Amino acid sequence: MATTYGPQTAAHRMPAALRAPLEGRTWREFLYLLLNLPLAAVMFVYAITMTSLGVGLLITFLGVPVLAVALAGARGLGAVERARARVLLRLDVAAPGPVRAGKGRTGPLAWMGAILRNGASWRHLLYCVLHFPWAVFGFCVSLVLWANGWGLLLYPLWQWPIDRYTDQPGLQLYGDAEGNAFYLDTPFEIAMTSAVGLLLVLATPWVIRGLTQVDRLLVAGLLGPSRLATRVSELESDRGTVVDTAAADLRRIERDLHDGAQARLVALAMDLGLAKEKLPEDPDTAARMVDEAHGEVKLALQELRDLARGIHPAILTDRGLGPALSTLATRCTTPVTTTVHLPHRPAPAIEGIAYYTTSELLQNISKHAHATHATIDVWQAAGRIVLQVTDNGRGGATASAGSGLAGLAARLDAVDGLLVVDSPEGGGTAITAELPWRC
Repeated sequence: MATTYGPQTAAHRMPAALRAPLEGRTWREFLYLLLNLPLAAVMFVYAITMTSLGVGLLITFLGVPVLAVALAGARGLGAVERARARVLLRLDVAAPGPVRAGKGRTGPLAWMGAILRNGASWRHLLYCVLHFPWAVFGFCVSLVLWANGWGLLLYPLWQWPIDRYTDQPGLQLYGDAEGNAFYLDTPFEIAMTSAVGLLLVLATPWVIRGLTQVDRLLVAGLLGPSRLATRVSELESDRGTVVDTAAADLRRIERDLHDGAQARLVALAMDLGLAKEKLPEDPDTAARMVDEAHGEVKLALQELRDLARGIHPAILTDRGLGPALSTLATRCTTPVTTTVHLPHRPAPAIEGIAYYTTSELLQNISKHAHATHATIDVWQAAGRIVLQVTDNGRGGATASAGSGLAGLAARLDAVDGLLVVDSPEGGGTAITAELPWRC
């Protein structure tokens, strides 16, 4: 363990202000700002030229194709910018959706109409125009600060050639026509110059990070999918999760009915048939078989009640989330304290999700936590219902892919919910779920 984490721990003992000039992030972002100017100049010239040409030719039939080509080229340049931001800024922006002409529409005219109506294409063109002035500013500021900072910091190393090979003793700060001049040539002045350079070197990475933050906003805001498209994609994914969850629940109910109550009722029917045949010739045996069948009926009814409670407990519908969770806590093998503070009942669907979320978390505590005590706390915060289940068990729970908690997080995400797992090894587990107050 010391071999794995030792170098990282030692590196982090140095303050961030001193590490910043030497970090790879700083050099990548500085390279990004340097590349901004030539690439932005190319994009700006392309956007202005093609747009002007297209608008000027709108009086003829050539204007529309030229504008369509301009937008298509801007989308291609946007792909280059997203790739550059991914490599140098570690910013991963999804590409906007492809241009679709519409169902049943094909050909160049359909494609031109689709790309001209596509908002993402016009945002790419706008990026080509707006990015140029910012790229000039960022290039100049970062290059000046970087060059002057390192130049002044290293001034003691390159001051001696000035004194030896020129008629000046050092770097000149001031001079006039009368021959008055001020040179940085004494040891104190050289040391102060290097100190000023050090300050610039230490400050430059933070200026660069501020400049590239604007670039991040431009790339994410203009070159990525729109909020509406992102939301539609999320809703499509959530719909798939809801459908899969509903299908899994139906399969579970079918399996429980087939393997439980249905099998017991089939056996019951066979026992009653045998009792009916025994009744004329052996009434005592028939009576005993009917008594056994009566017991089977009770067991079948209990299984059906448990199944109905698993689909939607009656106490949740009749009395709300507080009593339902208290009843749920009594069935856990670990002692559970329940506290519910809600001003009024949330939407029925949200109540059901909160109930089954708690049920699954309590099952995990019973099976894996080895805890001696657990708590359930439910409250309202900022228009959302917050549910927290904690235990003092062995910890180590994760929401990694394929785990039960990962599936639970996906189901909560389908209704704009959130699951947060805090479970250090040996330190107990605290799982917090947030749900909207209404669907």
